[in-house]
Amino acid sequence: MALKKRGNALQSTKRKLIAMLNPKSPVSEQYRTIRTNIQFSAVDQEISSIMVTSSGPGEGKSTTTANLAIVFAQQGKKVLLVDADLRKPTVHYTFSMNNAYGLTNVLTRQRNIQESVKVSNVEGLDILTSGPIPPNPAELLSSRAMKQFFNDVKDFYDFVIFDTPPVLAVTDAQVLANQCDGTILVISSGKTEVEAAQKTKELLNAAQAKVLGVVLNRKKMESNDYYYYYGTN
Repeated sequence: MALKKRGNALQSTKRKLIAMLNPKSPVSEQYRTIRTNIQFSAVDQEISSIMVTSSGPGEGKSTTTANLAIVFAQQGKKVLLVDADLRKPTVHYTFSMNNAYGLTNVLTRQRNIQESVKVSNVEGLDILTSGPIPPNPAELLSSRAMKQFFNDVKDFYDFVIFDTPPVLAVTDAQVLANQCDGTILVISSGKTEVEAAQKTKELLNAAQAKVLGVVLNRKKMESNDYYYYYGTN
């Protein structure tokens, strides 16, 4: 039974990190298309930090975040993937890393950034896991320490991408939205309700987020899963 569970976990990781393990697949190509469109959206302002969120849980935001981080690193950029979901973090599972320390330790000044990041198997991609789950996630993400974190990481990385909690569940994503250069909203085909997506966009706009576009996830066409990116005007 233990071997079966471990095998299932490995298969799940392989599916999630397709841009690393199968870079020539159609899905990986769509992640590169998203990367390109993000870069094209930076007409008037350089985009060096984005957050990825969703309306609710289980819509694929964490998988999208991980693969976007990978394709940016594959382009030759120095990338930091930050697990800013301080309630239900998953990045350490996706990359098979220890989560004894991470972002929460940095924000509470127990460790510095250099001591807290972990090197991934993708050249140029570092990971900052969430660290211990705090009692006050929203307060930490809106703290002066978080603002200092944004300033500090610019000295070490070309691009920082944040995995955040769903917008309709908690306020954390809204807190981070106006601190990032851009926001990507992930919706799941056949799962995300139109009303939920509209409410999410309204909340992000109210938080002064710069919504770069939407990733439509799990849309099947011609027997393959394709991921599409739509810019918003």
